[in-house]
Amino acid sequence: MDHYRLQQLFQEAANPLRAQAMSAYMRNQFPYLGIKSPERKTLQKPFLIKTARPDIAEIDTILRELWLWPEREYKYFALDLLTKYTKQWQPSHLRLFEFMVLQESWWDTVDLIASKLMGSFFKLYPQQIEASTQQWLTSGNMWLQRSCLLYQLTYKSETDTKRLAYFIAQLQPSDEFFLNKASGWALRQYSKTDPEWVRHFVSNTTLSPMAVKEGTRLLGK
Repeated sequence: MDHYRLQQLFQEAANPLRAQAMSAYMRNQFPYLGIKSPERKTLQKPFLIKTARPDIAEIDTILRELWLWPEREYKYFALDLLTKYTKQWQPSHLRLFEFMVLQESWWDTVDLIASKLMGSFFKLYPQQIEASTQQWLTSGNMWLQRSCLLYQLTYKSETDTKRLAYFIAQLQPSDEFFLNKASGWALRQYSKTDPEWVRHFVSNTTLSPMAVKEGTRLLGK
């Protein structure tokens, strides 16, 4: 894959005024090129077809380079690219996902890394769940901790409720907005599968008001 050609196309489509607004939405933490999502997806589409995508053996090197390019649109492309490989992960790819979580961390990248990439990885390598998530949980890094809460977001009936309960109990109540929000999000998502489990858990666990509000939003509907 010629990712330098992609870089050229993105730079040609840059809109400085829009970039300022997009950066402001993210609290001016990251630079943008100013490419709206529909336009970006059109530009990157030829690079995502099967014949254009890099071999899985090249992914680690290419993604680390893409991830360090400053403008946020390159990270969004990188995430779209990685979702094409969810059944091909090798054990070493978890280190790549951790690298991505820890670089210029914010919800717009971390949530997809956790729910789509880490989630699919752990389905292939469940034997890595215990050691990896325990390391994240005790790391002191909010974004790795948030990943513990969100990697099962799409698991539905395959959710390991003992782990989910353990992660939430360890991280609740918290002074961190993003941990409270993620705890509630994980509970709300699982309430679509087993609302009674969520009701019982919320009633018997000390949670932040935000986690309770978010987690019970769908109950009774």
